[in-house]
Amino acid sequence: MRKKILITGSNGLLGQKLAHLLIHNANIELIATSRGPNKLAQLLPELNFRSLDVTDGDEVEQLVAAEKPTHIIHTAALTQIDECEVNQEACWKLNVEAVQHLVEACEKHNVHLVHLSTDFVFDGESGPYSEEAVPNPISYYGKSKVAAEEIVKSSSCQWVILRTVLVYGIVHNYGRSNIVTWVKSSLQENRIIQVVSDQIRTPTLAEDLAMGCWLVAEKGATGIYHISGKEVLTPYDMALQVAEYFKLDKALIKKVDASTFSQTARRPLRTGFDITKAEQDLGYRPHTFTEGIAVVASQMQ
Repeated sequence: MRKKILITGSNGLLGQKLAHLLIHNANIELIATSRGPNKLAQLLPELNFRSLDVTDGDEVEQLVAAEKPTHIIHTAALTQIDECEVNQEACWKLNVEAVQHLVEACEKHNVHLVHLSTDFVFDGESGPYSEEAVPNPISYYGKSKVAAEEIVKSSSCQWVILRTVLVYGIVHNYGRSNIVTWVKSSLQENRIIQVVSDQIRTPTLAEDLAMGCWLVAEKGATGIYHISGKEVLTPYDMALQVAEYFKLDKALIKKVDASTFSQTARRPLRTGFDITKAEQDLGYRPHTFTEGIAVVASQMQ
């Protein structure tokens, strides 16, 4: 059966990767939505784009009623952790209220909802986490994402919650860096960088996360899935691998602990995911971090 998939947040990193992944699939009719102009207009001129403010319930309802998608993949969110802590009203509006609008539209029009969430729903005391672990957020961002998950879980539409960890990749026409580009550019400029060694994550290539989103939509999966890389790494480990890949000076990378940095919002120390369920149910197969670096390197200008 042909699927009609509507993506929210198509200008963001994951949204862009989803557009690239799905646009030439003959079994999919794709609708990309975001607030503001389409940042993929030059790269993907054939992309069917609609402007959408997901915080406006009327806009959401009107677009879903008009387009009648079979699936919505909801990637739009405020993900800057410190900004969420400082501007809690804006965080709640985009990360929680928008989800309520989407859920209501999905219930009314019988749409399968794929909702993106985060490892920051956990406190970082006992990672890596499986899907059965109980959320206990320590930041306002984490609290907003738990609240959104609860809205999705209590809905009557078909739904999937995809949690992910430290997503990295190249985003077009956006200007945001990631751990690979930051380490590479810093070391090329012979700058000393401080990188934490007391946090653990399972870093996720954006292309892998996009594939995870497609797999759950394709299979009509429901429930919670953890989608990330397999390797449990500290940011310091990741920085060393980036230096190794690009043959840059590892001596410029200084190992520090998280207390070195004064950040507004608390970060969980030890997260990362057990992705066994996604591997078994969905056939999900992520890249290694070194393979991910190669993918990012191939996309650098």
